[in-house]
Amino acid sequence: MMKKMKTALLMTVLLGTVSVTAYADSAAHTPAKPAKPIKTAPAPAFYGSPSSSISSGVVVPEGASYLFTSGTVPPVLNKDGKTVYERYGDTKTQGIGILKEIEKQLKEQGLGLKDVVYLRVYIAPDAQKGGTFDYTGWFDAYAQFFNTEANPVKPARSTVGVASLVNSDWLIEIEAVAVKPDSKKK
Repeated sequence: MMKKMKTALLMTVLLGTVSVTAYADSAAHTPAKPAKPIKTAPAPAFYGSPSSSISSGVVVPEGASYLFTSGTVPPVLNKDGKTVYERYGDTKTQGIGILKEIEKQLKEQGLGLKDVVYLRVYIAPDAQKGGTFDYTGWFDAYAQFFNTEANPVKPARSTVGVASLVNSDWLIEIEAVAVKPDSKKK
């Protein structure tokens, strides 16, 4: 009797598996309605308050190519430095170094900081400032590269205070998203 129950249970499981597989296979071939593309300008459109140093959001046109940088960290100023500030600098100095590095990465791809549409910034506490986050240092670094006469772009941005970064000397890490508009749409 027990053997018959095990056989019945096994058959139920096998038939159920075949049924699910057949359903999944037929669902994969069901044509979906194509989404209607959003019609936008050939370049990203930034929007938000004119008085803000960042954009509330960015509309990226159809056909544009994206470049995402990984978290970029500060360059070493002096590997033999005795303090964090001597080795990497304060938050502002680290932020400037990172943005220059991102600028180099973008240039290698035929882009520039003017093509940046989004920044995600991680800031760690600064022991030299009583363990507080030096947001002002970051904002000052940002102000040298964005929303300027040379580069009026104001990317959308998130700035997040975190407990730490991978290297305890790093006070800031930045990810950037840049967009290269489709040159055929200009």
